[in-house]
Amino acid sequence: MKRILAFIYGILSYVIFLASFCYAIAFVGDFWVPKTINSGATSALVPALLVNMALLGAFAIQHSGMARRGFKRWWTNIIPKPIERSTYVLISSMILILLMWFWQPIPATVWSVESELGRWLLWGVAALGWLIVLVTTYLISHAHLFGLQQVYDFLQARDLWYPRFQTPGLYRYIRHPMMLGFFLAFWATPEMTGGHLLFAVATSGYILVALRFEEQDLIRVFGDQYRKYRKRVPMLLPGIKGRKAVSKNRNVKVPSE
Repeated sequence: MKRILAFIYGILSYVIFLASFCYAIAFVGDFWVPKTINSGATSALVPALLVNMALLGAFAIQHSGMARRGFKRWWTNIIPKPIERSTYVLISSMILILLMWFWQPIPATVWSVESELGRWLLWGVAALGWLIVLVTTYLISHAHLFGLQQVYDFLQARDLWYPRFQTPGLYRYIRHPMMLGFFLAFWATPEMTGGHLLFAVATSGYILVALRFEEQDLIRVFGDQYRKYRKRVPMLLPGIKGRKAVSKNRNVKVPSE
């Protein structure tokens, strides 16, 4: 029975994540959904900044803190290991939902693109960013990343499976293509408001800091294998080093936290 319950829990956690992810696309893009990054009642600038920074801080602390290896070792003494990732996904999704719902708009215009072509180009870049994020999850095992593989293995009474170290697709050119996708999605907009700028700056800063911690964890797991990969392949922007790395490092994939 506990295996079935764990599997159902994993599925429900994934469904909640999927709903929050789809909502986040519309939230950042400022379309379709009832509460977006620019909608809602406005308040004074300082209270809005404080609320938004608190929401962003809560997400950053949870999202990065629960992904650290030390926390996982402690956490799996409390909850079963097969549902550790699903629990992480569920809590991350719930905090993201709270962030979006309680976000305070700051409507001051930073830039506004009037050209129809320019607007469509920016929407296209944002869509490309979200597409990169989605595609990258499948490159690094979508099912494992969101806890589905773990609960399925537990249901089948098998040892938990972990993705091996390899670099398919975009990982041949940059070490963190998913994060590049988020940068594009957060910054590419024809209507940049003060609230959107705060969101983009804060999340970009968090990503850059969090990647340092993630790479230290990867070095602890993979040692010199990852150190060599890091020397050959750029972090976020493809370049000459990334192209040279293709011929030398075709079978290395970096499993995400």
